[in-house]
Amino acid sequence: MTILVTGSAGHLGEALLRTLQARGSPARGLDLKPSPVTDAVGSIVDPGFVREQMDGVAAVIHTATLHKPHVATHSKRDFVDTNVTGTLNLLEAAAAAGVKSFVFSSTTSAFGAQLRPEAGQAAVWVTEELPPVPKNIYGTTKLMAETLCELFFRERGLPVVVLRTSRFFPEDDDDPALRSAYPLDNAQANELLYRRLDIADAVSAHLLAVERAPKIGFARYIVSATSPFELHHLAALADDAAGVVRALYPDCAPLYAARGWRLFPQIDRVYVNARARRELGWRPEFDFAHVLQSLRGGQDFRSTLARQVGSKGYHDAVFDDGPYPVAF
Repeated sequence: MTILVTGSAGHLGEALLRTLQARGSPARGLDLKPSPVTDAVGSIVDPGFVREQMDGVAAVIHTATLHKPHVATHSKRDFVDTNVTGTLNLLEAAAAAGVKSFVFSSTTSAFGAQLRPEAGQAAVWVTEELPPVPKNIYGTTKLMAETLCELFFRERGLPVVVLRTSRFFPEDDDDPALRSAYPLDNAQANELLYRRLDIADAVSAHLLAVERAPKIGFARYIVSATSPFELHHLAALADDAAGVVRALYPDCAPLYAARGWRLFPQIDRVYVNARARRELGWRPEFDFAHVLQSLRGGQDFRSTLARQVGSKGYHDAVFDDGPYPVAF
């Protein structure tokens, strides 16, 4: 079964193709940019090019996208062209070619304004039932593409699984205040408590979705590291998240102190992956307990795959504030 992976030059696309190639699984990479794992260079906005790539393909994993860091450098039309029209082209070509599984890599950014509670309110418990309220063109176009995916299942019978992934990029946060307050490893270790995903776990979720899509038909899943928090923690997380974490993991304090690390004082949301674990049979390995185990052993808490793929950035240009387009 040949799997077509769009966005093969990106973080997730490369990670998927590395994994498929290591397994000896037939796979083909597609991207605007050439890379060691890109077989076809071209744009998903070109329907003719997309149709050509479907020859012999049984499954599609669609990761190609414009991301949040592109909001400052690309127009809304660019986002619609790539994230919506590009997805439509792939869906049409996949349905016409009789593709058996279509997996769309979406984002928890689709929830948008729902993710930040008002001052004094409890942290948000984020499940698939939470209505999305996108707050920028990135989230808006990803949600539009999700809706197209559902339409193609209903009208054409194309099995589609949508995975709303949390952040798995290795780069620094786009919030300059967070970047200045916490070392990169410290911040990303903290995020595995509630809003981060190791790329190896992202890959395993996507490959399971390929397998399960024909039986599922259509579904959306939140894909994020398993959080230790429960509903009764939400009020305390908004007030004293560090205290909650120390109570759950008594050895966290000395392990963090030895590194000079700090916990976040507040946490505003918790991504809940229960449905993905239950219905996909997904078993993410990289969570906060893994972080602490790695610290005990003096090891990097990131997966081998995450270290192999490394940092790619989102722009060819260099900006005044590091990798993000704060000033041109």
